[in-house]
Amino acid sequence: MNAARLLVCYGGTFDPVHEGHLAVARSARDALDADVALVPARDPPHKGPTRADAAQRARMLELAVAGEAGLSVDLRELHREGPSYTFASLGELRAELGDAAPIAWLVGADSLLQLHTWHRWRELFDRAHIVAVQRPGSQVDARRLREQAPEVLDEIADRWLPPRALAEVASGGFALLPMPLLRPESSTELRRRIREGGDWRGWVPPAVADYIVRHGLYRDTPGN
Repeated sequence: MNAARLLVCYGGTFDPVHEGHLAVARSARDALDADVALVPARDPPHKGPTRADAAQRARMLELAVAGEAGLSVDLRELHREGPSYTFASLGELRAELGDAAPIAWLVGADSLLQLHTWHRWRELFDRAHIVAVQRPGSQVDARRLREQAPEVLDEIADRWLPPRALAEVASGGFALLPMPLLRPESSTELRRRIREGGDWRGWVPPAVADYIVRHGLYRDTPGN
C-alpha cells in the first residue's frame, strides 16, 4: 500500500475563482483525504481567451485559498508557453514527485464527456487517476457515457475505484466525487453580474471581491 498522501490537481481558467470552485476543492480534499492544488490554465485548448490576465487570475486564486488547510495554487501552466495540456502538467508532476506518488486530476462531468478530445487523453491514466465531479442534476453514469462518449466509457470501464482507494496506487484509476449540493455559481454568470452591476460579491471570498473592485475587473463588455 502506498503511504503517500494523494495529490488532487484541479485545473481550470478560474476567471474568476468563485465559491463553487472552492466547494469542489474542499469536497475533494475531505472526501479523498487529499491535498488539492488548483491549477490555473494559461491557454486552455477547449475554451476561448480569458477576461482577466494570468497574473490577475493567479492572484485571485492565492487570495481565495489563503488560510485554507489542504488547498494550494500550482502556477506551472501559467509559466509554460503554449496550450495548457494536462498531459504535460502531469508529466512535470511525475518528474518532481516520482513514480510512486498518488496523483489525481479532477474534472467536471462535462469535461469527462469530452475527455476523448483532450491531448493524448488515454495516456493521462499512465500518469494519474481521473476523478469526475458528480453534481446534482449532472449525473455521470454508464448510459450517458455510452451515448455521448463511448470511447471514454471503454477506457474507464475497468478502472473504477472507490474514492478512498486512489491513494493506494499511483495512477490508472477512475472515481466519482459526488457533490451533495447544487451550487449556483458560474464564472460566466459572475462576470455578467459584475459587468451589469448585479449582486455578485457573495459569490466570491471577500478578499477576491475586493481585488476585483480595486482592479476594475470584468467591467468591460464581452467583445472588448
